[in-house]
Amino acid sequence: MVQPTILEKLEQLPESLQVEVLHYIEFLTDRYSKETIAADEPRKKRGGLGILKGQIWMSDDFDEPLEEMKEYME
Repeated sequence: MVQPTILEKLEQLPESLQVEVLHYIEFLTDRYSKETIAADEPRKKRGGLGILKGQIWMSDDFDEPLEEMKEYME
């Protein structure tokens, strides 16, 4: 298996690097546990068409030229 090889390589490393390996293992364990928790939770259904109805409006004069630009349009 892979475990004896990992242990053999780990024993060859200096202690400072062994600590780094330990930190990395803890990081991976924490990350993996968060992924499994997130996978277990059902995803919330996103809204469909019309979800923002009434939230967005457009001015009646949206297509009209701006006052500042009238001199350039003549």
